Amino acid sequence: MSPSVPIGDVRSLSSGTLINSTKKATKLIRNFTLKRDVHLADKIFFLGLLFTSFLTVILLASIGLFLYLASEKAIAASGWQIIFRSLWDPVRDVYGVLPVLYGTLVSSLLGVIFAVPLSLGIALFTNELAPKKLATIVGFLVELLAAIPSVVYGLWGIFVLVPLLRGSIQPFLIENLGFLPIFTGPAYGVGMFTSGLILALMITPTISSISREVFRAIPHSQREAALALGATRWEMMRLSVLKSAKAGVFGAIILGLGRALGETMAVTMVIGNRAEIVASLFAPAQTMASVIANEYTEATSEIHLSTLAFVGLLLFMVTFLVNSIAHLIISKITKKHTGTF
Repeated sequence: MSPSVPIGDVRSLSSGTLINSTKKATKLIRNFTLKRDVHLADKIFFLGLLFTSFLTVILLASIGLFLYLASEKAIAASGWQIIFRSLWDPVRDVYGVLPVLYGTLVSSLLGVIFAVPLSLGIALFTNELAPKKLATIVGFLVELLAAIPSVVYGLWGIFVLVPLLRGSIQPFLIENLGFLPIFTGPAYGVGMFTSGLILALMITPTISSISREVFRAIPHSQREAALALGATRWEMMRLSVLKSAKAGVFGAIILGLGRALGETMAVTMVIGNRAEIVASLFAPAQTMASVIANEYTEATSEIHLSTLAFVGLLLFMVTFLVNSIAHLIISKITKKHTGTF
C-alpha cells in the first residue's frame, strides 16, 4: 500500500492546478473578447459555451468531492484497506468492499461478453446485408429496447428468465460442464450469470446503434475495392468494415460497459444480493449499485452510511478509470490505423 497523501497537500495541489487553469482560461477569454473584429453576438455565444463547459467540469468535481466528504468516516475508521476486505456485516458494523467490487466487475464483463457478438451481428446485418426496409425495422426494434425501463427488465428476469435458467439451462451446464469452477454449485436461477444476461440485453442497443453508425461512416469505395480484388462478402466485412472500425467499435463497447457498471434496479432484482466472492457464476452475488439501493434507506449507523458513500465513490472512480483507459486505447488505435485503407 502506498502512503496516503495528506489532505493539505491534496488541497494545495488542487488549488495550484485550479489557479493555473483559471489563468489560462482568463487569458483565452481576454484574447477573444478584446478582438475588435469579433461581433458582439459571437462574444456572447463564446462565453455561453465556455460557461457550459466549465459547469460540466465543476459538476463532475462536486460529485466526487461530495462522495469523498461523505465517506471520510469510513476511510478514517478502516483506511483504504476496506477495499480489500471480504466481510460485509452491517449488524456488527464490519464492512469490506471487495465482494461488491468483484460482483460489479464480473457481472458487467459477463454482460459485455454476451452482448458484443449479438450487437456486432445486428450492426453488420442491418448495415451490410439486410434490405433497406428490413434494416430500418430491425434497427428500430433494437433501439426500442433502450427505452424499456430497467425495472421492467428486472420483472421479466424474475418471472421468465430465472425459472428458465433454474429449470433447464443451469442444470444442463452443471451436468456437462460441472468440472469447471464457474459452472459448479446448485442452480439457484438468480446470480451473476442471470444478471450478465440481463445486462447484455440492456447494453445491446447502445453497442449495436453506435457500431452501425461507425460502419456507415466507412466509404463504400473500400467495400468495392475488396470485392474487386476477389474477396467474399465475409472477407469484405472483416477487412474493409470491421478492421477500419476498430476504434469506433471499441468505443461503443466501453459505453456499453459504462452502462453495465452503473445499472442498479434490474441487477438488484436478479443477482441474489449476497456479498460473497464465489467462483461459480450461478451463485448469488452483489454489486456496488445494488448494495447502495438495498441498504441506504435502512442504514442507521453513521459508519454504515459512510461506507455506502464510499462504495459510491469507488463506483465513481471505477467508471472514470474505465472511460479514461478506453479513451487512451481508442486514441492509440485511431493513430495506428489511420491511413490503413
